[in-house]
Amino acid sequence: MSKLISKIINFAAGLAQNTGGKVMGEPNVNPELVKATRALAAEGIVLLKNDGVLPIKEDKTLAVFGRVQYDYFYVGYGSGGDVKAPYRVNLLEGLKASNVKLDTVLSDKYEAMCKKNAPDEGFWGHWPLSFPELKLKMKDIQGAKERADVAMVVIGRAAGEDREQSLKKGSFFLTDAEKKLLDNVISVFGKAVVLIDAGNVIDLSWTAEYGDKISALIYAWQGGMESGNAVADVISGAVNPSGKLTDTIAISYKDYPSANNFGNREFNNYAEDIYVGYRYFETFAKDRVLFPFGYGLSYTTFDYETSVKKDGDDIVISCVVKNVGDVVGKDVVQLYVKAPEGALGKPARSLIAFAKTQEILPNEAETLEFVVTPEMLFSYDDAGLTGYKSCFIAEKGNYKFYLGSDVRSAKEVYSYDLEEEIVSPREEICAVNPDNAFDVLIAKETDDGYEKAYRKVATRTNSLKDRILDRLPREIPYTGDKGIKLIDVKDGKNTMDEFIAQLSLEELETLCHGNIKMNSSYGALGNAGAFAGVSASLTEKGVPAVITTDGPSGIRLMYYASLLPCGTAVACSWNEKLASELYGYISDELAEKGSDMLLAPGMNIHRDPLCGRNFEYFSEDPVVSGKIASAVVKGIQKGKASACPKHFACNNQETNRNNNDSRVSERALREIYLKGFEICIKESAPKSIMTSYNKVNGIWSHYNYDFCETVLRKDWGYEGVVITDWWMKSSVDPDFESNFNCGYRVRSHVDVLMPGGDRLGKYDNSLIKSQKAGGVTIAEMQRSAKKVLEIAISTKL
Repeated sequence: MSKLISKIINFAAGLAQNTGGKVMGEPNVNPELVKATRALAAEGIVLLKNDGVLPIKEDKTLAVFGRVQYDYFYVGYGSGGDVKAPYRVNLLEGLKASNVKLDTVLSDKYEAMCKKNAPDEGFWGHWPLSFPELKLKMKDIQGAKERADVAMVVIGRAAGEDREQSLKKGSFFLTDAEKKLLDNVISVFGKAVVLIDAGNVIDLSWTAEYGDKISALIYAWQGGMESGNAVADVISGAVNPSGKLTDTIAISYKDYPSANNFGNREFNNYAEDIYVGYRYFETFAKDRVLFPFGYGLSYTTFDYETSVKKDGDDIVISCVVKNVGDVVGKDVVQLYVKAPEGALGKPARSLIAFAKTQEILPNEAETLEFVVTPEMLFSYDDAGLTGYKSCFIAEKGNYKFYLGSDVRSAKEVYSYDLEEEIVSPREEICAVNPDNAFDVLIAKETDDGYEKAYRKVATRTNSLKDRILDRLPREIPYTGDKGIKLIDVKDGKNTMDEFIAQLSLEELETLCHGNIKMNSSYGALGNAGAFAGVSASLTEKGVPAVITTDGPSGIRLMYYASLLPCGTAVACSWNEKLASELYGYISDELAEKGSDMLLAPGMNIHRDPLCGRNFEYFSEDPVVSGKIASAVVKGIQKGKASACPKHFACNNQETNRNNNDSRVSERALREIYLKGFEICIKESAPKSIMTSYNKVNGIWSHYNYDFCETVLRKDWGYEGVVITDWWMKSSVDPDFESNFNCGYRVRSHVDVLMPGGDRLGKYDNSLIKSQKAGGVTIAEMQRSAKKVLEIAISTKL
């Protein structure tokens, strides 16, 4: 067992010892939070197939097969899901509480078998991928057929941090036991409903093999503590399903464009470039899709009527959504663009906007409006192919707009010719090292569709050192202690500069790292760490400690806290308003638990379906990711608390995540992997953001000046604090040899090292050492200190 695993186990054991092995506090929860959790979990459920068997009719009895009906996966494992929930409703409990008539003889048998064969849930990074299916005799299935009209088979999968899904049975693929159970049930019942309880996409190719014998297919994702109730609501018809896929489900794993460049320990070449998910499939491989991006069925039917008008440079598309079915329901309307191929090459479809209706009664309608600005049409030229290197550009030519309920069925509603290109200059940032150049995919449009072609990735041409030196901040002259307290800054009696002028070198350094270890004594038991006022002298100056807590599926403490749906479930609701409402209640819960910052939302792109942490994240698409993240941030920050979007950026696999190098073109960075963060920053103004563990084009994200200064602050106008993910890798600044570790980090404008020390709980004083060696300047330390003090004011004072 590694030292790290031992340390984690010992840490958990220490927490348990401190609480007598018990979760602290009362298992109470706000009824409105429960309601919102149940509603969002239900809206995230995606109905992929239905021959009319759902919702279950009142006169029909349902027989449920599979141990996961009892041993349910409520969320993924790891820091993002390790929440001490006050309760958990499994599928069996949810169905029993609903109006669905259940075969209780069968359900009682499963409950007894599950209690007798409790699953092993493992330990950090070694959690189960699934639970072994329990053997059921044919006579039990035949007996169920005598009592029930409809059969449902439940299949569950676990996702988790610090490990991936694998191309093995019991992970990405069905086990032999699961397949046998499904075969046996169908042989007796003739058909079966199949429900998938998983946080990640798994192989569904087998559904085509069964054909019409699968009467309905539900991707329930993982709905948190209200999972069973949410699924029961959809199955019973109490809720009309309105979830839509935020990922493409392909026929086989090898069909995904990242399949040949995922899971490598040292580096991955993002050779698919901007052609991630549906951008690839709709351009090159439409025939390799089982269920397209944005897809999801309803118990009712909607019709669209559109109108378009120009408003200056903007295009305004109105859509009247009418419920022409017999059941009240919600719909998600998605707007895509097909840009001219031009010099850059473009995907066949790119999502630029979406909206979800309220509940629409039969024969009633709701009007949605989409405003398309020129910026929504931009592509990025990292190679100068258009004549505008390092610029966003809308190339001249014909733009077609498609509107519908998924990427495949969307119909053309408007087109227009852009007579002159629109250009928005940027700086070259974090381009690929010339020594690591590789070929990237591009599209060539033909009369018959698109052909794949490749070109060399654009590589680094500018000097980072020169840009850093040109932008060094000015030092605030040291005055010594003048008796100014931080509250005086908040109250307008003194300026922030006057307060900072009092701070010694040691105090500046303290502000730039956390309180060394997790579970800081400044906060509630089980917190992720504290920063800001974590020394006696800073406390004397009125600087409070800012307490951080792991998320995003709730508040990770040794206290009871609400367990929320996983990130993918939240996103598959496509409901920004409801997501914001739910996380608004979590904001209240944060205040109640004494925490100031929830390390959420997780918003890395679903580049590959095997990424173990996909359950925390939202989508393969940056617009969905950015919009849903914005909603979550707005909810968390409705009061004084801070959200902390993560992991900035390209944390797209867990394998060797602290050392792996994501090698990706600047175009793909700008259009895909940074785009969601940009939307989130601009629309919701998070007070903090967390860097990722991995390297991007050879540079660890916690040392990435271009990410954290050029893009985040200069391009996007971000004003908050930047913190590292927990711990960081040692490195010497390649441009300034006297700068290393925390000196290198602060020069890159990454303000706070969390939790403050190394994994053994020690801090190396590298910030002051770098400063005294002629590396990082006092002015740069003051710049980061200012960001820390600002969030201390906004969250605590």
